[in-house]
Amino acid sequence: MTDDGVPRIGTAVHDGGSGRVGLVAGYEGPRLRLRPLGGGRAWDADPARLRPLGPAELLSARVAEANARSRTGLGLGEIRGSPPPGPAEDGVR
Repeated sequence: MTDDGVPRIGTAVHDGGSGRVGLVAGYEGPRLRLRPLGGGRAWDADPARLRPLGPAELLSARVAEANARSRTGLGLGEIRGSPPPGPAEDGVR
């Protein structure tokens, strides 16, 4: 947080206005720009409605984001360094 209570860029916050969790990406006049933890479209937020996430909340939010990503087909196969599918995983036996 800055001296005036505004979260710094890169801080993970909960937006009470939208109910979403995001990273502070920048400042747009009196409002802040937030971006989803896993990337995506940014949104504007009122700094008075934000609160920083604690370590447990941040971990929970990141796990939820990873789970959502895996359900949309962007799972382990898309992560660099993942092993290629084995015989049991690609349907070949």
